[in-house]
Amino acid sequence: MTVLHLKEASVPQKSAVALGFFDGVHLGHRAVLQAAAECAERQHLRACAFTFAADSVPVKQGTPLRYLYTDAHKFALLEACGMEAVFCPPFPSLCQLDGAAFCRIVLQNLFGAEEVFCGSDFRFGAKAAWGIDALREFGAEMGFAVHQIDPVLCGREKISSTEIRSAMQDGMPEQAAALLGMPYQVWGRVTHGQALGRTHAVPTINMPFAEGQLVPRYGVYVSRTHTPQGVYDSVTDVGRKPTVGDDHAPAAETFLLDFSGDLYDQPCQVDLLHFLREERKFPDVTQLYQQIARDQENCRNWLKTHPTAL
Repeated sequence: MTVLHLKEASVPQKSAVALGFFDGVHLGHRAVLQAAAECAERQHLRACAFTFAADSVPVKQGTPLRYLYTDAHKFALLEACGMEAVFCPPFPSLCQLDGAAFCRIVLQNLFGAEEVFCGSDFRFGAKAAWGIDALREFGAEMGFAVHQIDPVLCGREKISSTEIRSAMQDGMPEQAAALLGMPYQVWGRVTHGQALGRTHAVPTINMPFAEGQLVPRYGVYVSRTHTPQGVYDSVTDVGRKPTVGDDHAPAAETFLLDFSGDLYDQPCQVDLLHFLREERKFPDVTQLYQQIARDQENCRNWLKTHPTAL
């Protein structure tokens, strides 16, 4: 997938464009993205997405925004939804544009938009002062059609990234998965930890959370880990490792069941499936690893009773 920049707008390819922040790329987002991708295929257009850089929107509705997924993770999900190109600028670079300037610079000049897709609550321009009715008016002037995609519901409630954040902060990954359409994912390259696990025959992989990213409820989860070598059931501890130190940044530390090998610096994806217990500080490392052995057994038992877990 191509990551676009404004300077590349000299001869834009005609496009079908999906508009949104797309944090988490949940089922509601996918309805917008799918509509754009299907239109692009049908009309021989390029399928594109407009979003903002995840770490550049510090405040939403008066509170700091903890984004679900990094831009690299979001790009991978957008590409899986059929997007061929994405424009993902930092929020400050465009936040002062009025509605007409946004449509002219981004939709007309950069994307060469012919068809534009968004949800009913999409807002744009300085102070989010313009909505879908204004977007249609600008489209009539600039040569693109606007398509409003109805919200996707879970029960009677509209699916939203806010609800997914709340579910993960409450340690409810099953609820988050129902909204995302897939398990919540910890995604990235494995980093070096303290290697304490190897001295206790419990080797783990470490994946830190980015600054500003939402960190799920601290605790131990049943998980499933996708690696270059295959997919493995696993146990994941999310938190700061209080037994071995007080200065650790939040990370996901995962033990892969029935796996041996080295995954350092390898790309991995950890799906959080079920919350097992709270993170605890143990009197010593020996008692910690005794508990980890119990966690592994509890994980196996849970998976036996939930064989169709996402």
